[in-house]
Amino acid sequence: MSAASLLRTVATPKKAFAGTALAVATCGTLIAAAPAQAATTASASSAQVTAKKMIGDPAEFQCFSNIVQHESSWNHTATNASSGAYGLVQALPASKMASAGADWRTNPATQIEWGLDYMKDRYGSACDAWSFWQTHHWY
Repeated sequence: MSAASLLRTVATPKKAFAGTALAVATCGTLIAAAPAQAATTASASSAQVTAKKMIGDPAEFQCFSNIVQHESSWNHTATNASSGAYGLVQALPASKMASAGADWRTNPATQIEWGLDYMKDRYGSACDAWSFWQTHHWY
């Protein structure tokens, strides 16, 4: 709808209400969508800050971050519908993360702790896990 057409619609008394309702509905939809995106971004950002603190070494953090970005996009509730893998590091079965804490479903720090331990135990480090991931597209 062009700006002139919208103005004519809004200026016509009978159509003014419909035009206003449309504008409000559209605006409401945009406003309603914003908090969910903001919450997801804030959660991912918070998880990244937590991981940086827990890992310490910038190179190891970058390797860990590369894996998490590919696996879950830093979404601590990410679930693979076909396999059931869950969380930042896509643990399978997801319940394995309970060894790091009872709050494994909701706490990114618990998932990070479990993921780092897994990477160290299986590959030696997050960077060794990332090297494997680059070749196989899983770890």
